[in-house]
Amino acid sequence: MPSPSRSIAIDFDKIREAHERIRARIHRTPVLTSSRLNEASPATAGLFFKCENFQKIGAFKARGATNAVFVLDEATARRGVATHSSGNHGTALARAAKLRGIPAHIVMPSNSAKVKIRAVESYGAHIVFCEPTENARETTCAEVIKKTDATLIHSFENENVIAGQGTAVVELLEDVPDLDLVICPVGGGGLLSGTAIAAKSMRPKIKVIAVEPENADDAAQSFRAGRRIVTKKKFTIADGLRTNVGERTFPIIQHYVDDIVTVSEEAIVSAMRTIWETMKIVVEPSAAIPYAAIQESKIDIRGKRIGIILTGGNVDLDALPWMSRR
Repeated sequence: MPSPSRSIAIDFDKIREAHERIRARIHRTPVLTSSRLNEASPATAGLFFKCENFQKIGAFKARGATNAVFVLDEATARRGVATHSSGNHGTALARAAKLRGIPAHIVMPSNSAKVKIRAVESYGAHIVFCEPTENARETTCAEVIKKTDATLIHSFENENVIAGQGTAVVELLEDVPDLDLVICPVGGGGLLSGTAIAAKSMRPKIKVIAVEPENADDAAQSFRAGRRIVTKKKFTIADGLRTNVGERTFPIIQHYVDDIVTVSEEAIVSAMRTIWETMKIVVEPSAAIPYAAIQESKIDIRGKRIGIILTGGNVDLDALPWMSRR
C-alpha cells in the first residue's frame, strides 16, 4: 500500500483542530435512519445517513471552505481569497469570507446555473466569468490572484479544505461509533480524503468505500491501475462529481480507501428519488450515489452497520431528473 504524498500535510490532529475552529460557524448536521430503507436492504444491520444537505449553503463544502478561510493569518486574510467554481465550493468560500469580513473572488464559467450565481452573489463575493473550460477557469483564476494578491483556496487540493471536510465523519462516528463501513462520493477527492483519514483514525478496522458515476469513473480507473488517470468526462447527472481526482488527494485515497465502485445514471436517479420519497428530504444527484451503490449491489453490505454521507441538497427544482424523463 503506497504512503500518502508528503506534499500534502494532513493528519487526524488537523481534522480535530479544524472541527474546533469551525464548529461555531457550521451546523452539526443530524444522522437520520429509515426503517423502510433498512427493510429494502435486508442484508445490512442498518443504514445511517449523515445529512450534509442540511449544512450551511446546503452542502458539506461549507466545512472545508470555512476552515481554510479562518486558518489564515490576519495579513494574508486581508488580501482576500479566490477560487474557481461552478457550484457549492464557490458559495461556501463566499460565505466564509463574508463571515471573516474579507474579499472573495469567485471565477465562474459563463454557463453556470443562475441559482448558483445568485447564491455566490448573496454573500457579497466578486464574480469573474470565464469560458466553460477547465483551462479557462484556471487561467482566469490565476489572473485574478495576480491582480488582487488573494490566496487561492482550491476546492480539494488544499490540506485545510480536506481537514474541514473530514469533520463530517468525525461527527458521524461520534454519534454512531460502531459503524463497520462508511460510503461517500468521490469527485476531486477532498471529502473522501478527509473522510478516510478521520474514519481510519477513529475506528481503524472500519472500511471506507467511495462511489462515482460510471460516466465519470477516473477515480475508479486510477484506483485499479495504481496511478492517477485523467479522463474526458461524459455527461453525468451527478454534476458535482465530474472533476478528475486530484494529484494531491489521490495518494491519500490510495493509502486509506478500501475500494471505489461505480453506478449507472439510472441508479443515481432511482436512489435520489427513493431518498426524497422515503426520507422526505431533498438531496442532489451527487449525494444519492452511495445509496445507488447499495441498490445496485455494488458493495458487500451483509451484516454491516453503514454510514452514508449525503453530501448536499442543492437542486434545480424546475429540472428534476424524473420530470425531464416524462
